[in-house]
Amino acid sequence: MAHSVAGGGTPSRGDDSVAEQYAGTRAPLRPIYDAILAGVQRFGKDIEVSPKKACVSLGRNKQFAIVQPSTGIRLDVGLNLKGVAPTGRLEASGSFNAMVSHRVRPGSTKDVDKELIGWLKQAYDQA
Repeated sequence: MAHSVAGGGTPSRGDDSVAEQYAGTRAPLRPIYDAILAGVQRFGKDIEVSPKKACVSLGRNKQFAIVQPSTGIRLDVGLNLKGVAPTGRLEASGSFNAMVSHRVRPGSTKDVDKELIGWLKQAYDQA
């Protein structure tokens, strides 16, 4: 179920999906997810947050990123970035997810920095 980041209202079934993704051993990863969403909220009111079973899709006119708790110690942030060469933390997505071109693997809230938010903004602008 998609919902607007900027919108208020009552919790949706999508919120339950997010809670399930960050339950148990993955609970320590929730602050990283929350930091990413806080960062993308500043981009505009047209962002759609669509929780799925294993990840959360971030879209505008189309999907620009996904956030997935891949292990108990890190998230995978998949990005749709056209014309951007992988470098350092910004890896080619490889076999992670065919719906994105790149990925970043934050392991703490410190990794949700200007650089990661900048790549998310670039993907948002291309969507």
